[in-house]
Amino acid sequence: MDYGITAQEKGENVYYFVNWSPLEIAERWTISAKVPAVAGIYEIYWMDDHQHLRMMSIGRTHYGGLRSELRRLTDPELTVDASARTILENEEIWFRYSPVNSAAVMADVVWFFRQTYFPENPGVDHSGRYRKIFLKESAPDKLIWVP
Repeated sequence: MDYGITAQEKGENVYYFVNWSPLEIAERWTISAKVPAVAGIYEIYWMDDHQHLRMMSIGRTHYGGLRSELRRLTDPELTVDASARTILENEEIWFRYSPVNSAAVMADVVWFFRQTYFPENPGVDHSGRYRKIFLKESAPDKLIWVP
């Protein structure tokens, strides 16, 4: 299965289709072996006591970055954020990703997800190229996460 993001422009609007990788447990060897060293978007989760995934991070990284960024963000030895380190040390961490080469596409898609998940403060801007952004996603896992 190919992972990635495709887009279809219709006038001033864009329709993105995000095809996610399968969810994986974030272990350094798994990341090194399976994650490509290319640009893309990612989501990181932690598993709570009720076996629900909780969103930890969503973001983008540029060329060469998915492998190194996921490695950096999921390793307690490499993080400087004390609250994140506590979660990384004590919880099971999961991740998924979708490669894409365009910085503008990454900006639009990450903005869409953050605007949907955290409408009070998405924290990022879209590319400004379109009047409306629509998105559909596909993943091999049935992911239900708890905000």
